[in-house]
Amino acid sequence: MGQKILLDTDIGSDIDDAVCLAYLLAQPECDLLGITTVSGEPLLRAQMASAQCRLAGRDIPIYPGADTPFIIDQRQPKAPQAAALARWSHQTDFPMGEAIEFLRRTIRQHPGEVTLLAIGPLTNIATLFKADPEIPSLLKELVLMCGVFSDGFKPDHQAGQPRMEWNALLDPHAAEMVYRAAQQMGPGRHRSIGLDVTLRVIMDAASVRARFRQHKLLQPVLDFADVWFEKVQHIVFHDPLAATTIFDAQICGFERGDAHVNWRDINHWGQTDFVVNPSGQHDVAFQVDADRFFEHYFGVLGAES
Repeated sequence: MGQKILLDTDIGSDIDDAVCLAYLLAQPECDLLGITTVSGEPLLRAQMASAQCRLAGRDIPIYPGADTPFIIDQRQPKAPQAAALARWSHQTDFPMGEAIEFLRRTIRQHPGEVTLLAIGPLTNIATLFKADPEIPSLLKELVLMCGVFSDGFKPDHQAGQPRMEWNALLDPHAAEMVYRAAQQMGPGRHRSIGLDVTLRVIMDAASVRARFRQHKLLQPVLDFADVWFEKVQHIVFHDPLAATTIFDAQICGFERGDAHVNWRDINHWGQTDFVVNPSGQHDVAFQVDADRFFEHYFGVLGAES
């Protein structure tokens, strides 16, 4: 039944996590084995994920995970979009303290078959790789929405500092642990889709409302998005882009090399670096076919009668 996927998400902050989950639930080629949540208020994040799963009629295992980074202070303590939960049926009780063991057990039950898709800060994934160092070699793929890799994109002209990607910035120590561990993946692939690429797939709020109304699985996402649109009048499809590359290899173009995350210099925590190397362990996206992405995404999440 399709490709086996485990999703690790900080759903409830940026709206694109919910947009991504709707896609995975609708994708007929996706066998979603489970969901783990990460960052502040992981229980509320799990409840949000369950609302979408319940609407889809799917009984997906959901486990709240880490609520704080390894070392630095939490910069994402709340899940603001959970304010819309009262309007959607959702699970309220979840196994607590079992997220890492669930990931470990599930991957070991399906060696070489599971794609681990991580679209939040990498605290859960780093903890998993530390607890069981063999796990990276047992994955089919590790796919991350993480980092900024294009040299021309890095300068932030407003701040005069290198541009950081949020997931890497929220827990840079965990991110570097994951990138280091990925060097042990063997035949499995480690792919990163960074901010410099995802910012090319964007849709304004009016277009989002018009398109999302056409599919029932996007109705709770629209509700969650009302909270998001109080601050920003568009959606960047960061996480959905990462997810779609699992099922359509032509959406993004990748280069092979070596990637690292800065965790030593406090002024540059979370800055990612990449060096092209044909024998490296990381595939990093540098191109995206935006038209192909939107056609694919809404082809899966199309209009329903």
